[in-house]
Amino acid sequence: MLPLRDENPTHSTPVLTLGLIVANLGVFALQLSVGLSVSAFAWGLIPAELVHHADRLYGSRLTGVAISNLDPAWLTVVTSMFMHGSFLHILSNMWFLWIFGNNVEDHLGRARFLLFYLLCGAGAAAAQVLAGPASAIPMVGASGALAGVMGAYLVLFPRSRILCLTTIFIITTVELPAVLVLGFWFLLQVFNSLVQMGPRTPGGGVAYAAHVGGFVVGWVLIRLFTRPHPHRAHGHTRRPDSTDWR
Repeated sequence: MLPLRDENPTHSTPVLTLGLIVANLGVFALQLSVGLSVSAFAWGLIPAELVHHADRLYGSRLTGVAISNLDPAWLTVVTSMFMHGSFLHILSNMWFLWIFGNNVEDHLGRARFLLFYLLCGAGAAAAQVLAGPASAIPMVGASGALAGVMGAYLVLFPRSRILCLTTIFIITTVELPAVLVLGFWFLLQVFNSLVQMGPRTPGGGVAYAAHVGGFVVGWVLIRLFTRPHPHRAHGHTRRPDSTDWR
């Protein structure tokens, strides 16, 4: 089930959401210039380095390049959330950020949204480190912070309609409330994170624990960050004279 758009217009231009998308694309271009694997080990979050102060010899052996640690190591909590591992990875994350981020930014305001986004990313990183503190595989991607944005969207706009592409029996589109779309996504992440706790194989994969952690952090924090707005009620954001899709 792939979200295509939501019926939830904004009241202001989502400047910060667009800025985050541009920043992620810029960092990805930098990654391509030095190599995705090399950059992942150089600037990605490595749990073993944070917890056990391990060096990056593992990454150097895999890539064949001498990789210097980012010092201090906690900076990778920030750098990792602007990095991605492939074109599909960044395109899917930026698509989700655009669909859900603009409405959350509209609700919070730019400064609060930026702080909220970074805290969700940090919470996602903490969850992934707790799930595998000895892992030497770097974690990269905006999906942890994005999961927090989705958690906030669920709280703010649970009944907002989301147009989704589905492949159940046939390829078609269906309109569903956000509570179903995001609730199903969260339960899927929880299930996959539990499966991932079984026997581990080298080579990495999807950081499901980060998704779960980011979503929970966003779901909790939005209640502390939120502020009242006119024309917002019952989980919808709609101009009084507007009936068009965004």
